[in-house]
Amino acid sequence: MLSRYCQQSSYIKMDIVETTSRKFREKQKHFFDLADQGVKVIIKRGNKQAYVLTPINDDDLYFTPEMVQRIKESQEQIRQGLSTTVRNKADLDTFFKNL
Repeated sequence: MLSRYCQQSSYIKMDIVETTSRKFREKQKHFFDLADQGVKVIIKRGNKQAYVLTPINDDDLYFTPEMVQRIKESQEQIRQGLSTTVRNKADLDTFFKNL
């Protein structure tokens, strides 16, 4: 359930809450709690940009152990010279033609 503060200070449409960056700074805990409850919290930064507050878990991390291993393997291939260097458009065109 959305709190009284949220109903008074933010525009609510279904389970979406829009707030300003100023209101977000004033009541961060409140908006984090809403996001934890599954409410989509949109923080508007003037007329420039809007952001969505979304909880993440361990599965959402960008670098899984498998990804870290692949990066290490790629770095080793580069050290061994098993890579292609592309310095300009002509190099890129040649690379694609040879695929």
